[in-house]
Amino acid sequence: MKMFYDIAAPAKLNLFLHITGRRSDGYHLLQSVFMLIDWCDTLHFDLRADGKISREDLGTPLPVDDLIVRAARALKAASSSPFGVHIGIEKRIPTQAGMGGGSSDAASTLLALNRLWKLDYCLEKLTQIGFQLGADVPFFLAGHNAWVEGIGEKMSPVALPAARFLVVKPAEGLETRLIFSDPCLKRNSETAIISGFAADAFGFGRNDLQSVAQRLCPGVTQALEWLALHGLSGRMTGSGSAVFAQVLQEFDLPGGPSAFQVRLCNSLAVHPLVGWASSDSLSGKLSVGGV
Repeated sequence: MKMFYDIAAPAKLNLFLHITGRRSDGYHLLQSVFMLIDWCDTLHFDLRADGKISREDLGTPLPVDDLIVRAARALKAASSSPFGVHIGIEKRIPTQAGMGGGSSDAASTLLALNRLWKLDYCLEKLTQIGFQLGADVPFFLAGHNAWVEGIGEKMSPVALPAARFLVVKPAEGLETRLIFSDPCLKRNSETAIISGFAADAFGFGRNDLQSVAQRLCPGVTQALEWLALHGLSGRMTGSGSAVFAQVLQEFDLPGGPSAFQVRLCNSLAVHPLVGWASSDSLSGKLSVGGV
């Protein structure tokens, strides 16, 4: 096999996000549940025998040294593989949206190149590489919806009921660094437990970053107000600026303001590439909502 085409890199939603403290090194402690959704980037991989790594943007232009290239470079350095790759990326997930698009691209790159280069690395090995690229990369590598704690390194797979969401991305994006460095950020939320979340999986908690994000980015408030106009109670995902609301019945997708990206998304039970790297450590999912 000298190529892999149409490799999916799905986005995620943070169903809630609580900041419970801050470590002495400045990293924030959090609790969240990450849910995969079917808003995906698509990647294509062609083997190169010359050892070089190249990338072609088939849609939205990306920075030259983005997470896709960095992931490929990191895996090549770790493995000393003689091969290279040409990667085509159809970018659909909005950037600076809190949906994990860059991290998902990096994870799908590691999984695809693990096979294309015939490395046969286990998931734990890929996760060690992925965590150096970004805190969300291990989640996408693991391939299961998850209860997440610590600085993002502690994950427990969790089964969630199938659901649909209206996701809205305003024109503006948000830099994670600006939100986490804001002195007004709430950093002392009480520690939650899985049973509390299980009682109301899609209405539990809040996003502690949201109030800061709304002050920094008026588009977040505008998107939330637009959801409310359609009878939907929304919240921000991750460090924003995208917001989402669960849709409980048949729903005609409304046309939003021209600056918004609006999409009706379905949850995913597992990542499309789950099983592309072997692991014995992911058995025993937590179950929520009777699933």
